[in-house]
Amino acid sequence: MKVQCAKALILLYHELRCRFGSWFSVVVPTSKRCPARLPPGHHRRSRRRRGERRRENKRKEMAAYFTLNTGARIPSVGLGTYKAGPGVVGDAIAAAVKAGYRHIDCASLYNNEKEIGVALKKVFADGVVKREDLFVTSKIWCSDLAPEDVSLAIDSTLNDLQLDYLDLYLIHWPFQIKKGSEISRENFIQFDMPKTWQAMEKLYDFGKARAVGVSNFTTKKLADLLALARVPPAVNQVECHPGWQQAKLRSFCHSTGVHFSAYAPLGRMKVVANNPVVTSIAESLGKTPAQVALRWGIQQGQSVLPKSANESRLKENIDLFGWSIPEELCAKFSEIEQVKQIRNDSFVHPQGMYKTIEELWDGEI
Repeated sequence: MKVQCAKALILLYHELRCRFGSWFSVVVPTSKRCPARLPPGHHRRSRRRRGERRRENKRKEMAAYFTLNTGARIPSVGLGTYKAGPGVVGDAIAAAVKAGYRHIDCASLYNNEKEIGVALKKVFADGVVKREDLFVTSKIWCSDLAPEDVSLAIDSTLNDLQLDYLDLYLIHWPFQIKKGSEISRENFIQFDMPKTWQAMEKLYDFGKARAVGVSNFTTKKLADLLALARVPPAVNQVECHPGWQQAKLRSFCHSTGVHFSAYAPLGRMKVVANNPVVTSIAESLGKTPAQVALRWGIQQGQSVLPKSANESRLKENIDLFGWSIPEELCAKFSEIEQVKQIRNDSFVHPQGMYKTIEELWDGEI
């Protein structure tokens, strides 16, 4: 009976194929006893399409994360929390995490880590995101850089954020002031980088910080640190945007395995949004100037930390994947005039560690 059915199906197949043409063999499902003849090259094209999909997924994965020298992955887009005030920052954290942000950038200087901690506890409790899937950065302030104060400083931050560990802990600036003091001429003291970094390394050893790094370090200062570090800094977080591209420092970071992370990636005073090069590229791609500036940063191999409390802008600033800036348009960024916006002249004093602005930035200004 089975043999007769099989023969009948074969005869029916050939009759239909003759009547309706060769396309029938492609669209009609057939058994293993009577396989359809697919067009020449069909399997090769299918394999090629599958390969292209895998490569595209890999490109998206690479764009969404960067790998640190510790082996950990840092999300390429994070939420900056500088100047995010009371009653605002908590809602911004909740909205950002729901929008897909997986990196929150904090600092003790910002005076908002307690409210951030409340917001983080809630998103964890509500199941919006698991702790292990969220990357949290904080920074130690200049008044806590005495080696004996480093562990106390991270304990205070962990308590405020209601966390057991930080994914990344950074030295905020490469200078020191007296414990509990403000930045002023009489409060600057000598910064003992080797001993302070040893204290940072212990935080890494004990698991309080799963990576340690620096912020606002120049090429020279970073090279000096790398020369003495047992645990090399994982990240250098600095000002970077199309109007201040930091090509020399970025290249040095990449060559030494230090991840380059950009704060103020949109510049200040709408310097990026109003730039004619950026706006023209945005128009040609059907994107906003902010998206183009942020995507440019990611394509340079750096993570970006835009800040906003506006829900629509939060979503706009993370809509950076599945598209890219073509090479010929990326080349146009070299036409943008370079001006450093965050100079911090107040950190320079005749009695301080840095007596001129050129010394603070080692000429990278």
